[in-house]
Amino acid sequence: MQANEKLTSLSQFIEQEHGPAGSKSREEFEAGYEVFKLGALLQQARRAKGLTQQQLADLAGTDKSYISKLEKDLKDVRLSTLQRIISEGLGGHLELSIKF
Repeated sequence: MQANEKLTSLSQFIEQEHGPAGSKSREEFEAGYEVFKLGALLQQARRAKGLTQQQLADLAGTDKSYISKLEKDLKDVRLSTLQRIISEGLGGHLELSIKF
């Protein structure tokens, strides 16, 4: 099988569009991706449990608009609220890590 010289890998594309790792543009891109990933994970977990946004909000003691904002990349989320949504609303456990 021959490689197509016109194809670009994802890592090459990100470097072309946002600069090398460690650059300001790349760090901003990666920070935005982490926020996007959190919203996508919450939405995926909610759907896997067969819950609507309203049902999850009711279980977690928050409102539907907050769940919607989280799933659509709300930048500021309180850790205690996120933990409550995951534990009480989804029946899960939040795990955090710090990477250098």
